[in-house]
Amino acid sequence: MPETKQRYKVIIRCKQCKEKYILRGRPNEEGGFDTGFKRCVCGNENNFDMDVSPE
Repeated sequence: MPETKQRYKVIIRCKQCKEKYILRGRPNEEGGFDTGFKRCVCGNENNFDMDVSPE
């Protein structure tokens, strides 16, 4: 069975419209987290606050 990486709770808040997203993610090789999140409903794609905690 392949080793699975620990999952993290990732809270993403848009700095433009203040929308909040709560997702689960796994660490990636670039030092970030893979959650599948692409952009906010307001169209913002790169101006976010992220809070990460172990699940």
